[in-house]
Parts: sequence; structure tokens; C-alpha cells
Amino acid sequence: MRLTNPLRPIVLIVVILFSSPCALLAKEEKSIRVGFFPNLTHAQPLVGLARGSFQARLGADVKIDTKLFNAGPALMEAVFAGGIDIGYIGPGPMINGFIRSGGEIVRMVAGAASGGAVFVVRQDVKVDSPKDLEGKTLASPQLGNTQDISLRIYLRNNGLKPKGSGGNVGVIPIHNPDIMNLFREKQIDGAWVPEPWGARLVRETGGRVFLDERDLWQNKKFATASIIVTTGFLLEYPELVEKWLRAHVEVTEWINAHPEEAKEIINAELKRITTKGLPKEILNEAFGRVEFTYEPLVESINTFADYAYELGFLRQKPDLSNLYQLDLLNKVLTEDGLGPITAVTE
Repeated sequence: MRLTNPLRPIVLIVVILFSSPCALLAKEEKSIRVGFFPNLTHAQPLVGLARGSFQARLGADVKIDTKLFNAGPALMEAVFAGGIDIGYIGPGPMINGFIRSGGEIVRMVAGAASGGAVFVVRQDVKVDSPKDLEGKTLASPQLGNTQDISLRIYLRNNGLKPKGSGGNVGVIPIHNPDIMNLFREKQIDGAWVPEPWGARLVRETGGRVFLDERDLWQNKKFATASIIVTTGFLLEYPELVEKWLRAHVEVTEWINAHPEEAKEIINAELKRITTKGLPKEILNEAFGRVEFTYEPLVESINTFADYAYELGFLRQKPDLSNLYQLDLLNKVLTEDGLGPITAVTE
């Protein structure tokens, strides 16, 4: 009589199940949720995703789930809702979200863009000096976003106040496409916007650049976009964050070395996302105002934090000492012979 092991069929089933390709794929596949805007200042995700640079670095077993936003506050709300792992965002909403979470929810791991924000006014409206803004109606992309903070600080520094704060300047936070429409309809007199919306206001609605924000900053450099990572994702998947940063640095270097090819890709992506590409003259004008970088430009972010506090967007004076986590960026830069970056983080 032949004896059999009663556990043998069970063992065989388990071995077959966990050695099947489908089971291994389900076990190993990861997803990374990335948020950004269809703006020129977010060129790296536009170019890098189109060229497959991020996917190549992450590997075929990592799914990139992209999510688009009009402005930073909306992206930060998605972070709080647990819907974003990595995001490209301006200083204002990044700082606000960091402080709101008690310094827990995100870390800033790299820079993305400097410049690329302008204050545009209508040609038929007399605005030759800040004093001429009295009684005017102005717009920004969203309450508390980076351009909104810059506009309000500019008014304050020139002795002006918005309506509702004891002044007579109207400040309306609305989406960039709506700013275009209101400009055409002459319902607003000016707007502080990121590129390519500034160039579009000039070329498509008859506006003129009253102020290039670079002229307000030392060396004409200030953070327009940075990369944030949720703290939980960074702790659980530091290797994926490092791979993303490696691709980000590569894409940044590629854009700066191949500007004409980069413009074509950016325009194709903007057309795919918004259904409308940009005429060459608009793209060239907007592109010329943006510097694509991985440098964090920490000092300008600290200044934005002070501005947000002074304007009342933050209830307490900000301490950003735990916001900046640049070790992975410096690791990538050092290995690529580009770094490291030293930054004042307090």
C-alpha cells in the first residue's frame, strides 16, 4: 500500500499560485500618483512624461498616474485627501500645506522652475506706476497661490490694499482660462499669472507686461515651482523618489540643452491636455521668461513664507526647517557630477 502526504496538493497549489506571472505582477507592481499643472513652469513633467524619461527610470513595474490641476491650493487639497504622492507646486500653497499639517504632510525635495510669472495690464488702461492701480480690478489664478501672494505683497509694498482690507483695489482669484476671457471682455484691468498665460494675455488679448516678477528678486531668481513628496511616500518608497529625481535632473538638463525640441514637446502636450497649442511667438516669449532648474532656491521660498504670514494666510510665523529634504537630490547630483547643492534651510 502506497502512502501519500495529505499536505502535498496544498503545497503544490501554493507554489503554482505564487510562481505564476500574474501573481508576481500583482505583488510587485507599484503606482505613483503625480500632480502638476499644464503650465510652462511645469515643463519637466510635461516633457519627461512625453519622452518616457520618468517611466524609464522607474521601471516597467511602476505605474505613473498623472493628475492635473489649475493651481497649487487645489493640488495641496488632493495631497490632504491622500490622492497625490509627488507634486510640482509653487511656494505659497506648499508652505501653507506644510504649516497646516503641523510640518508633517510633505517634504520639498527639489526645485523645478525659476521666474515665469508676470503682471499684465490692458493696453487701454492707464497704468504707468503702482499708484495707477488704485480703483482697478486685478486677478490671480487662485486665492493663496504663489502669484496671488506676489500680487498682494506688491500692492502692500506700494501702499495699496485690496477691497475688504481697507483699500480700493479689486483682487479676484479665478482660473487662468477665465482670466483670459475677462481680459477680452474688459472686466478686469490686469492679472498676475504664470507662463504661458502671461504671453497669451499679451498676444491674444492686447495686454502688456507691466512687471516681470524676476525684477523684484535678487539675481532675478525665485522659486516658481518645486517638487514635493508626501512624507509617507518618501518613508515607504525612498528608492522611487530617488529614481524620480534622477529623471527630473536628466529632463531639466535635456530641456536646457535642447530648447527648440523641448518647446515642440511642451506645445504638443499643452494641445493634448487643453485642446489648444500655442503659436510660436507666444511659446518663445513665455519660454524666455522661465529658467528650468533643479536648484531648490530655498531663500526665495523662505521669503514667500514670510509674505504668506504677513498677509494672514498663515496663522503662525512659519518654521520651515523640516520642509527641505535635499539628501536624495544631492545624492543624485553628486553621482552625476553636478552637485551637491548647499542651501540655507532656516
